[in-house]
Amino acid sequence: MLRHILGQAKKHPSLIPLFVFIGAGGGGAALYLLRLALFNPDVCWDKKNNPEPWNKLGPTDQYKFYSVNVDYSKLKKERPDY
Repeated sequence: MLRHILGQAKKHPSLIPLFVFIGAGGGGAALYLLRLALFNPDVCWDKKNNPEPWNKLGPTDQYKFYSVNVDYSKLKKERPDY
């Protein structure tokens, strides 16, 4: 398969940017899925030691990938302890 792609790139050099952007998009999607699987509080890999990791988040913990205008360091706790 890789030999076929390289052969097409040699015959048609205008396809090289297409291969680069498709590869970069696939790599970025894989890295984002890895980030979600490892660092998202909704995902629980260890049900024995920490069955509910979302309850241990503090009010200043940022778990979103990007927040537009929220400063998480200035938030106060507005929820009960469980």
